[in-house]
Amino acid sequence: MVNKITQYFIDAKAELKKVTWPTKKEAINSSILVIVISILTAAFLGAVDYLLNLILERLVY
Repeated sequence: MVNKITQYFIDAKAELKKVTWPTKKEAINSSILVIVISILTAAFLGAVDYLLNLILERLVY
């Protein structure tokens, strides 16, 4: 059991050496893109919710 756990960590370390990590600039750009898309999605869903709420209020009252 101990050999399997040890081998797991050895293999994990070897795999991490194969990873192509993004540069600092790429990471920042990707983070900004995610934030902008999240804000736009939230604004769109908020607008749809507001409009549907208005429509339902007019139908009920």
